[in-house]
Amino acid sequence: MTTRAVLKPIALTAALVTLLAGCVTTQPSGPGDPQWQAPVPATLGASAVTGSATLAASTDATPDWQSVVLDTRLRQTIALALTQNRDLRVALRNIDAARAAVSSATADRLPTLKASAGTTTSKSADDLSSSGQGGVSRQHNASLGISAWEIDLWGRLARLDEAAQAKLLASEATARSVQATLIAETATAWLTLAADQQSLALDEETLASQQRTLALSTQQKALGAISALDLAAVQAAAQTARLNAATARSQVAQDLNALRLLLGTEPPADLLPPTGPTALDQTAQATALLGVPADLPSSVLLRRPDVMAAEFTLQANDANVAAARAALFPTVSLTATAGTASTALSGLFAAGNGTWSVAPALSLPIFDWGSRQAAIDTARANQQAQLATYEKTLQTAFQEVADALAVRAQLDERLDAQTRQVQAYAQALKLTEARRALGADSALTVLDAQRSYWSARQSLISLKLAEQSNRLTLFKALGGS
Repeated sequence: MTTRAVLKPIALTAALVTLLAGCVTTQPSGPGDPQWQAPVPATLGASAVTGSATLAASTDATPDWQSVVLDTRLRQTIALALTQNRDLRVALRNIDAARAAVSSATADRLPTLKASAGTTTSKSADDLSSSGQGGVSRQHNASLGISAWEIDLWGRLARLDEAAQAKLLASEATARSVQATLIAETATAWLTLAADQQSLALDEETLASQQRTLALSTQQKALGAISALDLAAVQAAAQTARLNAATARSQVAQDLNALRLLLGTEPPADLLPPTGPTALDQTAQATALLGVPADLPSSVLLRRPDVMAAEFTLQANDANVAAARAALFPTVSLTATAGTASTALSGLFAAGNGTWSVAPALSLPIFDWGSRQAAIDTARANQQAQLATYEKTLQTAFQEVADALAVRAQLDERLDAQTRQVQAYAQALKLTEARRALGADSALTVLDAQRSYWSARQSLISLKLAEQSNRLTLFKALGGS
C-alpha cells in the first residue's frame, strides 16, 4: 500500500461539494470545515459522479462479501447470520412497511370508486298527505360513485407519493447497510474468537510451564539451592499465569455469546474456528485484502448504503416541504354518482330511471391559526436536520476509509517487527535458561525473559487479529465492495 493510497481518501474530501451538488435536490452548504470548500482537483473532477440517476442505478448493489470471505466455515457462519439475525429481519420488515406506504400514497392520488345499492321504505302521516290518508312508499336505488376525490392541482399528493417512494429507497439502502455491517461484525466476531482461543492456549501453556517451574523451585528451596525470594517470585508468576488463563476462558465464553447474538441462534460446532496454539494462524487467509487503487475516485463512496439512505431520506424531506407548501392553496374535490332508482324493484333498470349527480367543491384555507404555516416550518426544520445528517454521513464515510487505509499502510511493517521481536525474545529466553542451568543467572532473570517472550506472543496474536479486522473494516467502509 503506497503513501498515495493512504492519503488519497483524505484528499477526496475536496470533491464533496461537487458530489453534494449533483446528488441531492437541496444543495447543502459546507458544514464549517474550510477544506470542504476547497476546489475539486482535476484528477477527481473527471471521475466524480453527478446526478441522482447514477445513484439510483446503483441501488440494486448488494455487499459483495463472498469475494472477500475465503474461509468456508466463516462463509457458512455469515450465511447463517444473514438468515437468522434479528436486526436484519427488522430492516427487511421496514422495507415491507415502506412499500405498503408507497402503495397507499399512490392510491390517494386516484379516485376511489364505490358501488352502493339500497331500498328505502317510509310511511307518510295522514295529516301531511293531500288526500288526508298516509301511505307506505318504497324506493330502490343502485349507483356507482366517486366520493370526495381531491384533484391534485398543486401537486400536494404527488409530492407525498414522491416522499413515500424516497423513504422506500432509504429503507432498502438501510437494509443493505445493516447487511454489510452484519457481515463485517460476524466475521470480526468469528476471528476474535479464533484469536482469543489462541490466547487461551498460550495462557494455558504458560500456566503449565509456570507450574512445572514452581514444583522444581520448591524442591530446590528445600535443598537450599535457591533463596526464599526466588521461590516467592516463581509463586507470583504462577499465580499470574493462573489469573491470565482464567481471564482468557471468560473472554472466550463472551466471544461465543457475541457470536450467538449476531447469528440469532446457536453456532454449529463444525463452523466454529479451530482451537489451539495456532488457531488464528490457521485462519490467516480467512479474508481477502481489497486492492484499493491509488487513484480511487471519491464517487465510490456514493455506493455506501448509509450514504444512499441519507440522501433518499433528504429527498423525502424535500418532497414533504413541497407538500406542506401546496397545502396553503385551495383544495378542489369532486363527488359524483351515476345509477338508477325506481319505486319498484322490477323497474330499477328500466329505461328513463337513470340518475346522476356531480358535486365539485372548493375548500380555501383562510384562517387556521398558523397551523399550515407551522406544518411548513416543521417540514423545513426536518429537511435542514436531515441535510446536516447527510453531510455528517459523508464526513464519516471519508474518515472511515482514510482511517482504514492509514492503519493498513503500516500493518505489514508492524507485523514484521512484532514477528522478529517474538523471535528475539525466544532466543533471549533460550540463552537465559541455559545460563540459569549453569548458575550464571538467577530465577528472576529467567522469569523476566519468560514474561517478555509470552507478552510478545500475545501482542503478535492481537496484531494478526487487527490485520484481519482491518480488511473487514475496509470492506465495510467502501460500501461492501
